Amino acid sequence: MRRVIFVVCLLASMAVEARQWTADEVKSVIKKVNTYWQTNNPAEVRSFWDNAAYHTGNMEVYKLLGDQQMLDYSIRWAEHNQWKGATEGDPAKWKYKTYGEGQDYVLFGDWQICFQTFIDLYNLQADETKVARAKEVMCYEADSKANDYWWWADALYMVMPVMTKMYRLTGDTKYLRKLYENILYSDSIMLDRETGLYYRDGRYVYPKHTTEAGKKDFWARGDGWVLAGLAKVLQDMPADYVRHPFFVEKFQNLARGVAKCQQPQGHWTRSMLDPRQAPGYETSGTAFFCYGLLWGVNNGYLPKKEFAPVIAKAWNYLTTIALQKDGKVGYVQPIGDRAIPGQVINADSQQNFGVGAFLLAACEYVRYISR
Repeated sequence: MRRVIFVVCLLASMAVEARQWTADEVKSVIKKVNTYWQTNNPAEVRSFWDNAAYHTGNMEVYKLLGDQQMLDYSIRWAEHNQWKGATEGDPAKWKYKTYGEGQDYVLFGDWQICFQTFIDLYNLQADETKVARAKEVMCYEADSKANDYWWWADALYMVMPVMTKMYRLTGDTKYLRKLYENILYSDSIMLDRETGLYYRDGRYVYPKHTTEAGKKDFWARGDGWVLAGLAKVLQDMPADYVRHPFFVEKFQNLARGVAKCQQPQGHWTRSMLDPRQAPGYETSGTAFFCYGLLWGVNNGYLPKKEFAPVIAKAWNYLTTIALQKDGKVGYVQPIGDRAIPGQVINADSQQNFGVGAFLLAACEYVRYISR
């Protein structure tokens, strides 16, 4: 009897994976998820990284659907924050070398990701007010001699795309040069060249740090930030830029390293190479991976034949397990910096950045099936 049940469940699972989505069906999912989020959460919140990460997804929704109501939500958020990240005015007081949420952490990446959306909004309707603070802060960083700004993996999503957007905004290649200088520093402390994966930060580098089973400990959301960030960088970086091949190779190496540790159900566990460290589903890393892989295939950086099975399983997880009937995106690990043994997440575990990641993946999936 148990064998019969197992076979039935297996066949049902295979049937779900074999489902052929239409673009309209995926767009309906996008609307459902985003409407649920915007209905239940005010736009008037601070411009720190978690809220800003949601808006990177919301802007992609507007780009795909042209829904003014969804765009207005991001405009209200930007206006509430006066088109600024951290607000300290004196550059002599600007900080970044440690974690901080204060208004003096102007150069800390968690306060700079908002500039991605502000620049996107400017590109839709030009008004210098929208990008004045972004220009002030990012010009200062680009001109500075320091290159140790991005000392944790998350920053590679928070700020790398800001650099390429600043290049597009100003035409000044100093932002591309600074992007390269900064990521070389990040690579020196976080990149594991054997796997192509990134440690979350210097505290977690093997063998100084291991999982409880003694394995390398790569945090899924951390690597999700990096893969998605590289996709956004390549989207805006000129193909003839001298460092373009460097970023392409990095993106491809990371994509292949990620694909190797996908779980059979389509997700990635919080500790990517050691599922037992923090077992169970997790959506934010999975959604960022799905987005990055989709973007890579859609734009010719990754071969479809190689990555289509990975994408199919990830999309199946996102739509049959992570997505709830009411439009909630569940199984998102709360704010943190590692895979935490014993931490329980479930279908009701929703976070703003997880919704943003889901929206990015879903929008890119529409393009994937429409090619």
